[in-house]
Amino acid sequence: MSIKYLSMKNFTKNDEAFICANCGKQVLPLKYSSRDHCPFCLCSLHVDINPGDRANECGGLLVPVDLKYSQNKGYVLVYRCTKCKQLHNNKVADDDSKDMITKVANKTYKI
Repeated sequence: MSIKYLSMKNFTKNDEAFICANCGKQVLPLKYSSRDHCPFCLCSLHVDINPGDRANECGGLLVPVDLKYSQNKGYVLVYRCTKCKQLHNNKVADDDSKDMITKVANKTYKI
């Protein structure tokens, strides 16, 4: 008999300041959850396998390509990695640029 173990998406709190790899702005900690993208340009880095673990070696730039609504999480940005093309979701943060979110939703976002 074979036993299959399901991989669970463990959340590792990782709320540190950083310099955005895309726009170069300093990004401060979120303080109520883990900061996973820049609130100014909305970009992120493909550095996690499970949220906050920083275990992914890809390191590509994650660019927002869509916005969707989740009953559980609220608004969620859909990202595509510019290096490996994998898609990822990140919850919209309270301090994210509303202008940039609108551009993503209207498909007019450009880097």
